Amino acid sequence: MAHTMPTRKQIPQKTKLHLFSASAGHCQRPQCLKVLFPEEIGGDIHIAEMAHVIPHGDSGPRHKERTNDDFEVDAFDNLILLCPTCHKIIDKAPKLYPRETLLEWKRNHLVELAVSQGIIFYQSRSQARAAITSAMDENRAIWRQYAPVDGSQFIYDPESESVQKWSQRMISVIIPNHFRIQSIIKMNSSHLTEKEKEIFAEYNEHVRGLAERHLCGTSGAAIRYPQDMNGVFS
Repeated sequence: MAHTMPTRKQIPQKTKLHLFSASAGHCQRPQCLKVLFPEEIGGDIHIAEMAHVIPHGDSGPRHKERTNDDFEVDAFDNLILLCPTCHKIIDKAPKLYPRETLLEWKRNHLVELAVSQGIIFYQSRSQARAAITSAMDENRAIWRQYAPVDGSQFIYDPESESVQKWSQRMISVIIPNHFRIQSIIKMNSSHLTEKEKEIFAEYNEHVRGLAERHLCGTSGAAIRYPQDMNGVFS
């Protein structure tokens, strides 16, 4: 029996956040890995497209790979984050890019990205420390220069130049730096003390909140940056 075209629902913000977090802000096609918040267009606008692995209805790319009638099309597991070019490529040639290939891209994405960025396992805590220092220093410098003293600027003048600069730096520099720091620490987690593992968990929640607010546009409280992160691997 032919599948009827289901009513399209808006993809939940939680799913969007999950996708952006899992992609670390980069196209998930391993041959691409393009930054999805390119600086050449300001760094505060993303070019990401949420591509369906299995489409809505029964006529789109890979539709014959649908598992059953209850398949959740807009679930995280059926979405992949791509740049516009790669989205077009996979949908124009679905036989070359079947479901399992796309899911494998997602599973291996952070490893592929880490390798492309030179993120490796270090033999000592001091080496791991050196690897995260520059990104942490850059974030602190931007915070000191651009961060609003209080929230009033956002309430009363969201179009002000200072607020726009802060938002742009947050999306194009600070959050990508956080993703890089997370990747390095995860790769070198065996060097963490038990206390540092707790601090890193708090840090991950801080980054999640920032991504939710600035990448997905979802209002909500992000926990404060845990100052003890500044001493990780010291």
